Amino acid sequence: MGALVFFTGTMDSGKSTLALQTDYNHSSRGRRGLIFTRFDRAGSDRLSSRLGLSVPAIEVTEATDFWEVVTGRRIRGERVDYLVCDEAQFFSVSQVDQLARLVDEVGIDVFAFGIMTDFLTRLFPGSARLVEVADRVERLQVEALCWCGRRATHNARTRDGSMVHEGDQVVVGDTDAGRGVVAYEVLCRRHHVRGETARTARAAELSQPTLADSLDF
Repeated sequence: MGALVFFTGTMDSGKSTLALQTDYNHSSRGRRGLIFTRFDRAGSDRLSSRLGLSVPAIEVTEATDFWEVVTGRRIRGERVDYLVCDEAQFFSVSQVDQLARLVDEVGIDVFAFGIMTDFLTRLFPGSARLVEVADRVERLQVEALCWCGRRATHNARTRDGSMVHEGDQVVVGDTDAGRGVVAYEVLCRRHHVRGETARTARAAELSQPTLADSLDF
């Protein structure tokens, strides 16, 4: 009996590292699996973690049909016992349904990893569908931290260090057509609501008058 398990957490919570470990654990026991990812930081054909580890992976596109990929390989005589799917928040609803069908009708295990919400705290369609159909949803235990030291619960998009409050749900890359460097930062709810990133908080701190400034010599 296969199972569809969704592992979720904010950025920096170790999702890709766990995906790599999951593949290692299963492959070291003689199981055969396929690794999928989308928009990975290391490129289109790798699954990588922030710790510097990476392995070859199959890049998922809008045209990817998991059912056809897996059943096609099995028809050719290849064993496919499990799938590791990183960045699953970027999968479409129909692709998540294909994964569920593979579990139910073929009996393989699917381990999906992804963040739940975007920079506006809205659910990604792929993540929402995984919550709806997964056999089990696991929240990662490694806590990412906001710049203030509190537990980070939200993913923020920044441009040149300042929080962005509008834009497409998916923006990949670190530049935005010359309009500044686009990056992502994890924040606690309080600082996400306030729009305070590490950079803007530091700038505000430096702009505060010091005791020496306030003294009238």
